[in-house]
Amino acid sequence: MANIHIYDSTLRDGAQAQGISYSVEDKLKIVERLDALGVSYIEAGNPGSNPKDLEFFARAANLKLTHARLIAFGATRKVGTPVAEDANVRSLLKAGTAAIAIFGKSWDYQVLEILRTTLDENVAMIADTVRYLKQQGKELVYDAEHFFDGYKANADYALRTLAAAAEAGADSLVLCDTNGGSFPDEIHEITRVVRERFPGIAIGIHCHNDSEMAVANSIRAVQAGATQVQGTINGLGERCGNANLCSIIPNLQLKLGHPCIPDGALRHLTSVSRSVAEIANMLPNDKAPYVGSHAFAHKGGMHIDAVVKNPISYEHVNPELVGNSRRVLMSEVAGRSTVLARINAIDPTLAKDSPETRRIIDRLKELEHEGYQFEAAESSFELVVRKMLGRHTPFFELVDFKVIVDEPSIDGINSSAMIKIRVDGQEEITAAEGDGPVNALDKAVRKALERFYPAIGEIRLTDYKVRVLDSDKASAAKVRVLIETSDQHDDWTTIGVSTDIINASWQALVDAIEYKLLRDREGRRVA
Repeated sequence: MANIHIYDSTLRDGAQAQGISYSVEDKLKIVERLDALGVSYIEAGNPGSNPKDLEFFARAANLKLTHARLIAFGATRKVGTPVAEDANVRSLLKAGTAAIAIFGKSWDYQVLEILRTTLDENVAMIADTVRYLKQQGKELVYDAEHFFDGYKANADYALRTLAAAAEAGADSLVLCDTNGGSFPDEIHEITRVVRERFPGIAIGIHCHNDSEMAVANSIRAVQAGATQVQGTINGLGERCGNANLCSIIPNLQLKLGHPCIPDGALRHLTSVSRSVAEIANMLPNDKAPYVGSHAFAHKGGMHIDAVVKNPISYEHVNPELVGNSRRVLMSEVAGRSTVLARINAIDPTLAKDSPETRRIIDRLKELEHEGYQFEAAESSFELVVRKMLGRHTPFFELVDFKVIVDEPSIDGINSSAMIKIRVDGQEEITAAEGDGPVNALDKAVRKALERFYPAIGEIRLTDYKVRVLDSDKASAAKVRVLIETSDQHDDWTTIGVSTDIINASWQALVDAIEYKLLRDREGRRVA
């Protein structure tokens, strides 16, 4: 099968997603992760659009990349401007990359109504820019913007623009579904036509996800002869996003046998996905294929039983191939054998039909009926089991706490908490201020405990979710709080349920701290 060159645009097209604003340091970190993944190209920005990208390219020149080539991205020369005098073209050369991507118009409507120039002048702009940059010794990727819409409107002109780039020396012609509205059969047929029309040049595909077909469209383009696939990690991009490389790469490499990245690199895919989300300050998509935390999670009892016997019964690939892992979720529908496996991790002597096992399963069902959801908070589930088996001694005891909320806030501080705890007969009283009552309470309890357990200083609250469980009761409704906590090694999630949001938050906070201390005492990592 043909090798497919993966062209990553997370730092350029991905940066156009709502809510994304990379710093130069962010971009450098992402480049290193993408290079380790083994992508062929990293389109890292438009040096003609902002000084931040110019600074990035200056600093990126010192990077020692193993697999990827950095690409500076920009437009063809402007209407009526000599190419050597065009400021954007000069900035592309100033970026100092060995490869450059140029985009030009393929749709006659865009040429006449957006550029407001003639069809002949647009062709000349493409040819002049490609030829000039090739004369400077650059590898040249030509992106045919709006190609599929242009082809459907005026196939002869769309192909003429490609011919201009090819004859001027472009190393690859990339067909762009810029509006993201094409269907897979259209992508396949038009890519096939282009492949036959330009047999001596590499064909690429660049899809947007406005009709949720970007991944499928990219795959169909490869099946029609494309050998370069553009996209972004996690599908980041403007509007509905770009084609998601975290799905495209394993689909091509595992399912279709097309080598995309080096052997063994695929196991880094999940960590790259999550690190890019973290750097971009976005929550990972738990339901993402291949790399999401739900991608190989099993909850139903019959499903779990089948997966234990043979994973292929409910898993289309081995999760380890993409660096993910199988998760068996704790719930009232998980089945007795599943719950027993978790219980046996704490007490291997308990049997499936023992009174203790039946009592724990009954309690699990009661708690889920009350609103607890342990599939997202398995750390709290472990603590419940340990307490029911008499295998957990609390690390501290709450005497009392008081939370005060003052409005308006001053510099983001609007709450204070005072707490009294007891550890081995010794009492500690502390107070703290915070941005909201939960933040103040979190700071106060950790300050109180650090004297007894210095490791508390390693943890931080990384996510906080609240869900109203019975909204028909209005402000008296029961709420479920999920708190995600992390230290330098792991992260874990705990849960609290109450009609009082502060009390629910306190339950989850206590479990988070108890779990950290328990795990450290036993010298283990989070499962």
